[in-house]
Amino acid sequence: MKVAVVGATGLVGGEMLKVLEERDFPVTELLPVASEKSVGQLITFKGKQYPVVSMDAAIEARPAVAIFSAGGSVSKEQAPRFAEAGTVVIDNSSAWRMDPAKKLVVPEVNAAALTPEDKIIANPNCSTIQMVVALSRLHEAYKVERVVVSTYQSVTGTGKKAVDQLMQERAGQEPTNPAYPHRIDLNVLPHIDVFEDNGYTKEEMKMVKETKKIMGDESIRVTATTVRIPVMGGHSESVNVEFARDFDLAEVRRLLSETPGVEVVDDPANNRYPMPKDAHGKDAVLVGRLRRDESQPNTLNMWVVADNLRKGAATNAVQIAEYLLGQGWIK
Repeated sequence: MKVAVVGATGLVGGEMLKVLEERDFPVTELLPVASEKSVGQLITFKGKQYPVVSMDAAIEARPAVAIFSAGGSVSKEQAPRFAEAGTVVIDNSSAWRMDPAKKLVVPEVNAAALTPEDKIIANPNCSTIQMVVALSRLHEAYKVERVVVSTYQSVTGTGKKAVDQLMQERAGQEPTNPAYPHRIDLNVLPHIDVFEDNGYTKEEMKMVKETKKIMGDESIRVTATTVRIPVMGGHSESVNVEFARDFDLAEVRRLLSETPGVEVVDDPANNRYPMPKDAHGKDAVLVGRLRRDESQPNTLNMWVVADNLRKGAATNAVQIAEYLLGQGWIK
C-alpha cells in the first residue's frame, strides 16, 4: 500500500513512521512529506531509505492513505487536495476536529462511526484521547454526567522547541529559542495554547468539545484545567467523573481491565500507579488511583497516563488506518 506521512521530519511524524513499522502496517511505498527545505532529505523506514518529497509530488502519486501531522493551516489547505485525488486523510491537527461533516475518531470508542465515504478523518487532541479511552466502558455502564479534569502535560506535546528549552534550562543555559513565555524547568505553567474570551485556554476547550463529540453525548458536562510540566514521556490527568448511577469499585476495575487499550496500574500499597516514565514508548492508556469521591455520590477519582506522541497522536492515527484496512476501504 502506498502511504504518505505529511510532516515526516517532525516529532509526531517520526513517531508515526516508527508506529507504522512496529505494527507492520502493509506499506509498499512510503511518501514522506515535509517542508520544501526538507525535500530530498532521506528518511529510513524498515531498513530502506526514502527521500522526502513535495506536497504536490505526494498528491500526484495518489497514496491510499495520508497521515498528517503538519499543523492546522497545512491540513486545511492540503487535506482536501489529497481527498480529491482519492486519498483518505487522517489528520492529527485541530483543523477538522469540530467540523460537523468530519468524524473525530478514537478507534476503541467510536470507530463504528466511520464509513467508506469519510475521506478526511480527524485525530483528536492527545489529552482527550487518553481520557475518553478510560471513560468509554464506564460511560456504557454508569452514564457519565460530569467530568472535572486537570492535566499535567509533557513538553513533547509542544514539540522539539519545547524539549530544547527544557534541556537547555536544565543544563543551566539560557534557551536560544524558547517555546514558552516562562521557564519550564522546575516550574509548571497553567497555560496550554492561547487564552479564549471565557478565560479558558484553547486546549481546555478542546477537551470539553471533543469529549462530547467522540462519546456522542452532548449532555456530558466537562470542565478542564490544562497544565504543562517539565517531563517527557507522557501526559497525566486527574479525572473526577460523576455518573448517573452508582458503581462498585471492583466492577469499575473489571470494566477498565476489559477496556481495549487500557492497562490498570492500581496497587497503592506497593506504590504502583501510572507515571509518565512507565507510559513512555507504550500504546496503552494507564489507569490507577481508583477511589470514590467521598464528597458526593456516584463519583469516581482516577489518574490516567499515556504517551502523548503514541496513543495521543501517532498510534491512534495508525489504528484508524488499520480499521479502514480491515474494512477493505483502503488497499
